[in-house]
Amino acid sequence: MKVAVLGASNDPSRYAYMAMSLLLEKGHEAIPVHPRETEVCGQKVWPNLAALADAGQKVDTVTMYVGHALSDKLEGDLLKLAPRRVIVNPGAENPRLEKILAEKGIQVVHACTLVMLRVGNFD
Repeated sequence: MKVAVLGASNDPSRYAYMAMSLLLEKGHEAIPVHPRETEVCGQKVWPNLAALADAGQKVDTVTMYVGHALSDKLEGDLLKLAPRRVIVNPGAENPRLEKILAEKGIQVVHACTLVMLRVGNFD
C-alpha cells in the first residue's frame, strides 16, 4: 500500500518518524511529506501533497501528523491527491477539513497509525 506520511520527521522521538519506520518494516511504500526535510528513513521527501499529485503519484492513504493550523491550508492538496482515506492521528484533528474530505468521498479515520499497524488492521 502506498502511504503518504504528512509531517514526516527525521527525529526518532516523533510519532511521524516511528510511523515511517513501521510502515516500511511492514512492507508498505511510505512516502514522507515535509517542506524542509530531504530524506526520512532513507526515502526521498516530497515538499507537499500537491507535488505528489502533480507527479502522477497515486496514494491510497494519507496519515496526518500535522496540527489544525497546518492542515487547514491543505484542503486543495488533499482533494487534488484524492487518496482513498486519510488517517487523522491523535492531535491532528480538524473537523472542518474532515467534513470536506468526507463530503468528497474520502474516508476519514480517527486512529493512531502505529496502533493500526501493530494490531494488524491498517489495510
